[in-house]
Amino acid sequence: MATTELQMNPQLEQIHGEIRDLFRALSNGFQRLDKMKDSNRQSKQLEELTGKMRECKRLIKEFDREIKDEESKNPPEVNKQLNDEKQSMIKELNSYVAMRKTYMNTLGNKKIELFDMGAGVSEPTADENVKMASSMSTKSLLIMG
Repeated sequence: MATTELQMNPQLEQIHGEIRDLFRALSNGFQRLDKMKDSNRQSKQLEELTGKMRECKRLIKEFDREIKDEESKNPPEVNKQLNDEKQSMIKELNSYVAMRKTYMNTLGNKKIELFDMGAGVSEPTADENVKMASSMSTKSLLIMG
């Protein structure tokens, strides 16, 4: 739904615009991610996109609070339109979250393949695993399982 079709107060319009801007940035960011070959750059890009998704979630919650604050001042059909728009934004955000999960899994698998391609040994020794784990960040360890 376009902003012009919805009746919004200036605060809601601002929040809605910021959310739309973030969705455009997420869309462009995932397109750039598709073109990247280096897994380190992909990881950094995913971190940036995750930050944008968090901000988007915060803004959607703010949008919802604003809708609830204005509910008594609006006719029921306007409230329904605003709630429908909120649901639409939640679905869009969820689609980006799903894409992020897919990329995280793919990226995790690429890193596992890199470790497996080591010095011709198919199974790293326990000592190598400990060294590898100690050099990884907590986030990386969680991703790797």
